[in-house]
Amino acid sequence: MRAEATQELQASRAEVWAFLTEPYHLSDWWPGISSVRPDRRGLAPGARWEVVGPRQPTLFRKAYSGGLLLVRDVQPYVRASWYLTADRLAVEIVLEAIDERHTSARLAVEGAWRPEAFGRPRALPRQALARLQALCQTAATL
Repeated sequence: MRAEATQELQASRAEVWAFLTEPYHLSDWWPGISSVRPDRRGLAPGARWEVVGPRQPTLFRKAYSGGLLLVRDVQPYVRASWYLTADRLAVEIVLEAIDERHTSARLAVEGAWRPEAFGRPRALPRQALARLQALCQTAATL
């Protein structure tokens, strides 16, 4: 199953990209990740980041359960894709400049979701982009 969302971000494509390439920001905008321990390569193809899951247990995962984020492909300022091993989700984010101060972000998440997951995976791209937009908006006001 595939879920996708698009959001206009109130930041330039370069600013959004700088935010995305900082591994420690992932836990700020990706639902279900509470911390990240990246390898030395950062956001580069083949990089392996250790991720720690949510603070609260879920139906399928213990609190603070771990996993890996495997970076698959990166085209600077345009797109990045990765795979989350614990959730078995393939993720792709694509950025397009609208103008000098606005960026369109499209986030696609694909995986074999079970119906008992109560629809959360379908909302995941929308939730992640809403959190990313809030962070970009906060950064723009500083």
